[in-house]
Amino acid sequence: MVRRPPQAEVLSAFGVVGEPAPVEGGRGSSWRAGDLVLKPADLSAPELEWQAEVLASISHDGFRVPLPRRARDGSLVVASWCAHEAFEGRHQERRWAEVVTVGERFHAALSEIPRPGFIARRRDPWAVGDRVAWGELPTAEFAHIKHLSRLGASLRPIEAPSQLVHGDLTGNVLFDDHLPPAVIDFSPYWRPAPFASAIVVADALVWEGADETILGAVKHVEDFDQYLLRALIYRTATDRLFRPDDPDRPDDADPYLPAVELACRLVAD
Repeated sequence: MVRRPPQAEVLSAFGVVGEPAPVEGGRGSSWRAGDLVLKPADLSAPELEWQAEVLASISHDGFRVPLPRRARDGSLVVASWCAHEAFEGRHQERRWAEVVTVGERFHAALSEIPRPGFIARRRDPWAVGDRVAWGELPTAEFAHIKHLSRLGASLRPIEAPSQLVHGDLTGNVLFDDHLPPAVIDFSPYWRPAPFASAIVVADALVWEGADETILGAVKHVEDFDQYLLRALIYRTATDRLFRPDDPDRPDDADPYLPAVELACRLVAD
């Protein structure tokens, strides 16, 4: 697929001078232009307005957050593109404990923000996977997904309040040698805050070569085994919903299997 930069009208609307350059990482669709990053809008204009208000209202204690940038006419979306401040930093694998810590600070800052109505209206695969993980959709309807039945059999209730959380921190914390970490690409969910940390651990185990020692980063989290089960249900269900016609991965090529076995062992211990 050809990677297309934002068109001239978008650059003009956001006051860009010069040619944009592609940004590596993420979904491969962002472009850097001066002090801005431009990317195809993956949220509606009202959701972007909400996000701009929330991120501007919270205290940035120990982290940075790039704020959305408005076009010259005041809009946040131009021809299906949006923009935000460009921040220095890069994703660095194996800094999972720091990602967890930054996420906890970010979620503390969000703790008093009320639940936005659009979360309940979502129907995308991420939203479906999240609802399966938290019993809002019956796991029996998704029993064909590898690991779902095994993970679901170990679930028990968690007594913890929900709040606004970032559901995709793993690759979205940028580190710089001289600045606080930057939290980017806010993916809002309404869940207990430790769920976000469990997703970081699940992603590290599945995709970034982590082993059991990563659990030291979350040893302070009560009922972490239950959060990890839900994080793996969320990720495996979402993964499958994006690959509906693909065959199951064999065990020797299944990146989820070691993490699933670890999670089930934690519950059994």
